Amino acid sequence: MATLMGKGPVLDGAAAESVVPPLVERACAAYGGNPESIAAARWFAADFLARARAVHGFPVSSGTVGVAQLVVSELVTNACKYAPGPCSVDLELHLDPAEPVLDIAVWDTSPVLPIARAAEPGRVGQHGLELVLAQCEGFDVRRDPVGKRIRVRIAVER
Repeated sequence: MATLMGKGPVLDGAAAESVVPPLVERACAAYGGNPESIAAARWFAADFLARARAVHGFPVSSGTVGVAQLVVSELVTNACKYAPGPCSVDLELHLDPAEPVLDIAVWDTSPVLPIARAAEPGRVGQHGLELVLAQCEGFDVRRDPVGKRIRVRIAVER
């Protein structure tokens, strides 16, 4: 099977139109799990989106950057508070012009899955997961061989 530039596979001598997959930009960072990891991860997310804007000319709103920083900050805060040891942040920006999204995954060493609590107006603290769920279009938690991975999808506004 041959491929023509800009076209899909050649079938029976005719070029089949193909859908070009959207561009994906990825980055990963590992942290020690100490309190300084939270700010570092927040700036990692902002820098990642700024690089996507600079390299690909893909406009990302300041609102999207703020939401990404909030989500990363809350998830890494939970990793630092409740999981001993390191954590990591994986960012994946899907630059589909029709529906750009940012996938954020945070891994930590604790196998305990987070549980969103019901809203309690008098409760002080422990609202991080509520904030994350309010901002995301998709949320998934899975145990890994060591620890767990929380994956969140947010819409990218231009």
